[in-house]
Amino acid sequence: MTSSAKDTLFNIDSVEEDFVFNERVVEVFEDMLDRSIPFYRQVIDAQAQLLDGFLDPGDRVYDLGCATGTTLLEFSRLLEHKKLQFVGIDNSPPMLDKARLKSEIYSKQQSLSFLLEDVTAFDHPGAGGIILNYTLQFIRPLLRESFLQRLFHNLRPGGIILISEKVINQDHRLNRQYIDIYHRFKKNRGYSELEIAKKREALENVLIPFSIKENITMLERSGFVSVETHFQWFNFTSFIAIKPA
Repeated sequence: MTSSAKDTLFNIDSVEEDFVFNERVVEVFEDMLDRSIPFYRQVIDAQAQLLDGFLDPGDRVYDLGCATGTTLLEFSRLLEHKKLQFVGIDNSPPMLDKARLKSEIYSKQQSLSFLLEDVTAFDHPGAGGIILNYTLQFIRPLLRESFLQRLFHNLRPGGIILISEKVINQDHRLNRQYIDIYHRFKKNRGYSELEIAKKREALENVLIPFSIKENITMLERSGFVSVETHFQWFNFTSFIAIKPA
């Protein structure tokens, strides 16, 4: 993958705005993912295996909130034999500029394309698979279920949705322990106490996690079946849900 600058965005005394996916974030985004999301690469690999098992050759896969295209680049490598078409959608022009550059560098323009769209207005019928990696948590809570219903209707019968989210636990003591463990994870990856605190402050009104149960309930009410978790590390969870054939 293309190189990324080290993430020092929150090595600051005060946070002047909520977290935004702007040019400054794009420059350090790969480093931010690797140091902030536990088992990030392993989750992508697991999702590729699920796509391989459920999708038909030539299916179209959409990554909503695709950012700089890292996930789709990995899928295009791991699933080359499937001849899938991958489409990344994001509302951040700087992210998409970086994604298109990476697809050109790795000569993936035939299987990868990127669209500047609002993911909540998704309207691409016949999708074989939809990816939502750490995206649903940024959508206003009141809009999430109707958004999932929209995705359900755009999937072909038998299609799947793969979701990764930061989650909360209803047991407050357990939730506190999970957060503490996660902060130790970030410290071990080189973030300071100040950076951890300032980034949490910037995300406070932007990233609103649900519990595992709340996410599963939303998916089931939207029409999905076989809604299961396929990975969990404390307060990070990945889900699979299937549209009935």
